[in-house]
Order: sequence, then C-alpha cells, then structure tokens
Amino acid sequence: MGARLRIILNAEEDRTLHELRIATTVPQRVKDRAAVIRMSHQGLYVEKIATYFDWNVRTVRETLNRWKKNGLGGLWDAPHPGAKRRWHPDDIDYLENCLRNEQRTYNSQQLAQKLEKERNVTLSADHLRRVLKKRG
Repeated sequence: MGARLRIILNAEEDRTLHELRIATTVPQRVKDRAAVIRMSHQGLYVEKIATYFDWNVRTVRETLNRWKKNGLGGLWDAPHPGAKRRWHPDDIDYLENCLRNEQRTYNSQQLAQKLEKERNVTLSADHLRRVLKKRG
C-alpha cells in the first residue's frame, strides 16, 4: 500500500464534478476522472478506487495528482499531436454545392484546383477524395 493520497474538495468543486459525471456531452474518460476525484474526497483509498474502475493504481494516482496540479483542466486529455486541418467544413460544403448545382462533372484533381483557385485552400486530390468519401 502506497502513501495516502487524498483530495479535499470544497462544496462548489464537488458540485461541479458531480455535474460533470452526469453530463451527456462530456467524454467518458473525463466523467471517470471526475468520479475518481470525488471518491478520493469521500475517503476511499487509491487501491479501492483502482479496483472499482479496474484501473492500475498508478493511473488513479496520476489522475489525483493532475487534479492537484491543474484543477478542473487536468481532467481533460491533452491535445493530440499532428498538423491542424488546412480546410474548413465550409470549403467542402462549397464543393458539394458546386457538384450538385453545376452542369459539369469534376474529378478529384479538378476539384482540388477549384478549391485552391476559388477558396485559397491547398489539398491534394487524394486527400480531398478521402474527405469527400467520408462525408458520403
């Protein structure tokens, strides 16, 4: 059994975490982390919390330490690495409208050129094809 790690919450923090736990738009991982914080506040040991969630003890400790360090912001995951989108959904809507309303047909290369010329957005034909295929 490791060192005792316990979180003490004030009434407002406890209420906020309870609301997070029942919210419908919050990711499940955040809900679980909120429940872990509340369970620690209620006096449960890290080992019991880990057993309840079927987590490793280290994961529970990391969650509690993230709460101590970052507060509410520590419940959410960090942003994922990688390049940000170079296009906006409005750009794809524009292309879909062109495909529906214009008399001609386009291939993906022509659509990529049209997007670059008219919307100043550079996408490869392959990438544009994948994006359009995902949207149906």
